[in-house]
Amino acid sequence: MFAILFRLFGPHHRKHIAVLLASAAGCVLAGAAAFAATQGRPFSTGLYWAITTATTVGYGDVTPKTAAGRVIASLVMLTTIPLLASVFALASGDVAAAGIRRLLAMRSHFPDGRYRLVIGMHDAVPAILAELSAAGIPVVLVADTDPAGVPPEVYLVRGDPTDETVLKSAKPEGAEQALITGESDGDVLVSAVLLRKLAPSLETAALVSSPSVREALTDLGVHQVISAHGLIAAALAKSLETPHAGDMLAELVGSGNHRLSEIEADAAAVGRPLSAVRDKRDDLVLGLVHDGKFMLGVGDDPVVQAGDRLLVAVAEQAGRAARHHEPEGVH
Repeated sequence: MFAILFRLFGPHHRKHIAVLLASAAGCVLAGAAAFAATQGRPFSTGLYWAITTATTVGYGDVTPKTAAGRVIASLVMLTTIPLLASVFALASGDVAAAGIRRLLAMRSHFPDGRYRLVIGMHDAVPAILAELSAAGIPVVLVADTDPAGVPPEVYLVRGDPTDETVLKSAKPEGAEQALITGESDGDVLVSAVLLRKLAPSLETAALVSSPSVREALTDLGVHQVISAHGLIAAALAKSLETPHAGDMLAELVGSGNHRLSEIEADAAAVGRPLSAVRDKRDDLVLGLVHDGKFMLGVGDDPVVQAGDRLLVAVAEQAGRAARHHEPEGVH
């Protein structure tokens, strides 16, 4: 019970709760000893009486019989009960304050260093946030949504993502990548225009349905424009065409044994065909990213150039180590 109380308190309150609990314990022990001495009872009986009195249970099976005993009982009640009440009052106050902070989207602090920016609240966003949080990737979400439905690791900027002031408070210039979603394709387009204004060089992806909006976003300079329905349809079609294709996709994106990562092509890979790079690496090289476009390298064998990135599947343990040593801008 005391361990739970300590977890409820922040570091600045833990000293207070320790003092209060120690004082309450001292009063209980002193009251138990005094009660046992004045009433001619064993210390164990006195301790039982002091605990039931301090916790306001008061079974009545052990009671003071003398004036001295009644004075001791009064002192125990006047000291121990308020001390324990103070502990639980502070705990409930901290919990209430935490709830208010969540309602007002007052998170502990903005992420340090680089982070991913997610704009809008598409149906797929909760699953995306859960995956990024599980991978330990800092995320800032801009959406007019209930904070209770957002993972605690995600910093929430609560507001309309089509409002430039709200987007500006998310500090998009410090993000590493951004994903733009919305309740409608029109909202996505407005958010994309504002984001390009605030952070012109930010690598951005957008989730839309309309072909015309996809074309407009591409003209705007959005690096990746994705149709969720089209992606699902293509995956299902491939599963019907090749029965185990769906298993392969599920293993790639859902397995906890490895993670997908983009890594900068090193000097040893530059100038070599992708097939040769695949043969030399221990991890699984899925393809090559050149000028912001992904190439699978099946049917052709592109040559890796300086500035290219490799999309690889790495073992989760190795992925954690790579994240600790990953240079700025590599993802």
